[in-house]
Amino acid sequence: MHHAKYAWALLTLAAIAAPAQESVLPGRQVHQAPDKDGVYYAGPEVTAPRLLRTVYVTYPEGVPAKEIQGMTVLAMVIGNNGIPAHIQVLHTHGGAFDQASIAAVKQSVFEPGRLGDKPVPVWIDVRVVFRADRSQAVPQILITERDLPQPDASQFEDKHHNPLSYTAPIPIHTVDADFVDPFARNPYVQVAIVSVLVGEDGSPKEVRVSRGLGFGLDKKAEAAVWQYRFLPATRKGRPIAATRDVMVDFARF
Repeated sequence: MHHAKYAWALLTLAAIAAPAQESVLPGRQVHQAPDKDGVYYAGPEVTAPRLLRTVYVTYPEGVPAKEIQGMTVLAMVIGNNGIPAHIQVLHTHGGAFDQASIAAVKQSVFEPGRLGDKPVPVWIDVRVVFRADRSQAVPQILITERDLPQPDASQFEDKHHNPLSYTAPIPIHTVDADFVDPFARNPYVQVAIVSVLVGEDGSPKEVRVSRGLGFGLDKKAEAAVWQYRFLPATRKGRPIAATRDVMVDFARF
């Protein structure tokens, strides 16, 4: 998650200038769109890449025992050829562990994600948990950032199938908040409720926690919502800025 180096491209459904109601009516289906670099996120039409052959991560030599336990999280693109690229460190456990994780991922074999029958490049996160007993550290795929199914046309109509005069913002891309303690015995993690002002372009303009969890998690929830994308609210068919609450999940690292 948090692929800061790669600018977000609004999904076609949020970027079009036509009224939101028209964009979801039958016969005007909008498909998942890649970002500006041609890379997709897992979603209703795009399957996530899978690990076909995992290479275990070798523990670095000469590391003090007290520094063994920890976790590296990597973001990367699995290309349409199954080869990882654009690898970034999202959560570091130290240079030696991070480099060992990257080396193992580069040697692992992936099945690419697919849009229908076509292989396409897809963003994923990969975590590697290092335990004090030096048990095998295994790369694991995480899907913490995803496109959501497009809303049904009925959400924009009343019971008589007339267009609603007002529709609220609808999330079309979500990001899990970062919870980075895989060693907590009983992690007290629920969902945070965040209030977000969604602009006419479907991007967040103001974000604040309305029901927080404390323990430093509220800032992580806000940071996640800044990366959401929405169908903007509409009034009489025209996009407008509006506020709504969202329930933010935390990544199960």
